[in-house]
Amino acid sequence: MADTSSARRSSTTSAVPAAAKAAGDRGGPLSGLRVVDFSAVVSGPLAAMWLAEQGADVIKVETMAGDVTRGFALAAELNGMAGLFTNCNRGKRSIRLDVTKPAGRDVFLDLCRGADVLIQNWRPGVVERLGVGYDDLAAVNPGIIYASISGYGPDGPYAERRVYDPIIQGLTGHVAVQRNPEIPFLDLVRTIVCDKATALTTAGGVCAALFARERGAGGQHLVVPMLDTALAFFFPDGYQSKALLDDAQADSRPTLAQVYRLSSTADGQIVYFTATVDELHSLFRALGHSDWTSDPRYCDAAGVRANREEIGVMVASALESWATGDLAPRLEAEQVAFGPVLDLDQVQHDAQVLHNGVLRTRHHPAIGRLLEARHPVRFSATPIAVPRLAPRLGEHGEEILGEIGRDAASIAELRRAGVI
Repeated sequence: MADTSSARRSSTTSAVPAAAKAAGDRGGPLSGLRVVDFSAVVSGPLAAMWLAEQGADVIKVETMAGDVTRGFALAAELNGMAGLFTNCNRGKRSIRLDVTKPAGRDVFLDLCRGADVLIQNWRPGVVERLGVGYDDLAAVNPGIIYASISGYGPDGPYAERRVYDPIIQGLTGHVAVQRNPEIPFLDLVRTIVCDKATALTTAGGVCAALFARERGAGGQHLVVPMLDTALAFFFPDGYQSKALLDDAQADSRPTLAQVYRLSSTADGQIVYFTATVDELHSLFRALGHSDWTSDPRYCDAAGVRANREEIGVMVASALESWATGDLAPRLEAEQVAFGPVLDLDQVQHDAQVLHNGVLRTRHHPAIGRLLEARHPVRFSATPIAVPRLAPRLGEHGEEILGEIGRDAASIAELRRAGVI
């Protein structure tokens, strides 16, 4: 998106200096936009990173102690650059700032005067007490898009609770459907699926708000509760048996969670999925059981539904007689959707992963080699540049302060006062 927004903002908004815009111009569809990332852990930082990877100049404002995920680097030699931190913060510049001090708040407001976006994920009420809530920023920059991420929203019975991803998983049904039919024990999704869904939702909402601003809507406040996002993310398939409230047979209709299978072969595990009777028959043929396709019990959708458990046992038993390497070409020839279960090292060497160039390795001066997943969207007209490496704590502080007009003497005073 070209930076035409400053012409549409209130005259009280200061434009980002040309030199600063040039410094932050990394190419990509969001080139020319400035984002202030006043968030920590995952939901906010990852949202800001997606904007950075699409070309926005993202300034990460960290507390004096730094983003808490830096602390996950328990070994001193990692220099506060833990894997989770680096994978949520590349493409950004970092300034360390004590916003609880008046001088720090003044610096923060100056940073936001020329910004397009602010992302924060503090608990409800914190930014208002600091004097950097939406109303405070809108007073100096009416065109700003201000995104507030929280666990449960700004109010309500749970609003003040501390919250993390697995808590939201439990509240939104994610845990309830993690039940393997062979081992009927509930489990968590063992990645931070709710945090990441919230990050992507926030990034998408920010882009929509920027588009609306280009059409004259002005700045606005985006409220993004993790609870709402996680439930919406879960809902299309997770609630497929609950959505049709007048369906008398709803409870008897299998859900995706019930029909997904992780199956053992003679030497490993595979995941397969058949969505139609024809695809199921293709699986039968790949397993060497063409005779099953003519069995009247399995010849139509009604029969397959009625004998679903029996079919599962038959297929599982047949799979165990095949080595994965021998079975794979047969499944592919029959166009059955399947894939082996790869460990994290094997993923890196998968043929399609290598072909797509999904992963890249770079060298970080603080910690050595980094393995990264590149941005997945390929823009034909506005290609994305390789982003900056994740910043060290406060690495770009003086550079950023210079861009908002602070001279060497005032920067030295801020440092002496413990503001930066």
